Amino acid sequence: MTRRVLARILPAPLLSLLLLALWLLLERSLSPGQCLIGLALGLGIPAWFAPLRPARVRVRHPLLIARLILIVGADAVRSNLAVCGSLLTVLPKFKPLPHSRFVVIPLELRDANALAALAVIATITPGTVWCELANDASCLRLHVWNLPPGEAAAAAFAARFKQRYERPLQIIFES
Repeated sequence: MTRRVLARILPAPLLSLLLLALWLLLERSLSPGQCLIGLALGLGIPAWFAPLRPARVRVRHPLLIARLILIVGADAVRSNLAVCGSLLTVLPKFKPLPHSRFVVIPLELRDANALAALAVIATITPGTVWCELANDASCLRLHVWNLPPGEAAAAAFAARFKQRYERPLQIIFES
């Protein structure tokens, strides 16, 4: 049997073994029937879901990855404090909420793993919500909690977002 055929039959050998063991533990039986059912589950489930597994990523630029993690962490703390501060000043005095709006950000990223990482980054940062990605991944729509009115503010936010998050992800995943 060639390696490619074996990989199609058994795409995740450890997961297959764990599923078989879990089935036998749940059934509390080592009867031949239960072993066959566990084997079918252990082979079938990973093979069935293999197309959903993410592509393997080769780790490149580990220092840039560490720098990006630090930037995202600092931005998350800063944004938490800003959102909390704006809520504390608005809610007790019944003032109008800060200007929130949607911002469309043109994207250059195409790698699926990089886009997933960008979605996590946008979700981690309080005050921004990932709303929509174009079908061709050419642009992203974010909802921003407190952004002054005007196109200049939206353009400045988009440029900062691209420079701080998209550009490092491009270097990490696509270079």
